[in-house]
Amino acid sequence: MDFKSTLASFLALVMFSLPQVAWAESRAEQLMQELSQAEDATAAQRLETQLIDEWSKSGSPAMDLLLRRGRNALETGKFDEAAEHFRALTDHAPDFAEGWHGLGLAYYRSEQLGPAMDALEHVLALNPHHFGALRGVGAVQEQLGHPVLAYEAYQRVLELRPHDEDILSALKRLEVDVKGVTL
Repeated sequence: MDFKSTLASFLALVMFSLPQVAWAESRAEQLMQELSQAEDATAAQRLETQLIDEWSKSGSPAMDLLLRRGRNALETGKFDEAAEHFRALTDHAPDFAEGWHGLGLAYYRSEQLGPAMDALEHVLALNPHHFGALRGVGAVQEQLGHPVLAYEAYQRVLELRPHDEDILSALKRLEVDVKGVTL
């Protein structure tokens, strides 16, 4: 095989692979944009589900299995088991934000707020638009008695997800502590 055909084969391989990765990233970005401008809660929920599906693609069947097992354990209230699956996932795929998010949830639900916050910070370092992690940060800060930090995290969630009733309620609940009483 000559140099030109080798180069052409290499370029074809690269051009085939890169668009898939770029497409996945641009798809998530597109969904984030649409979510921030959703007209109602139904549209927002549909877009959020699609976005979480995009974020949940690790690119590895083994990592996807760990993610599924961790999520299943969370759903059944087996928080220690969930944390084990998510720790394995974050050990093997430290750049996969959903693994860190699951770990943060497992820690939060088992009332380990420090480790939960650490995991959520990893999520946000990898994906600053992760509204689930921002919600978690707000909840942890609220439980720790830091209403201003909780309020700021919840405001950021609302920028990303304008139809989140739970976040609207949290902001209203914290408003007096953060802004004081208007006379």
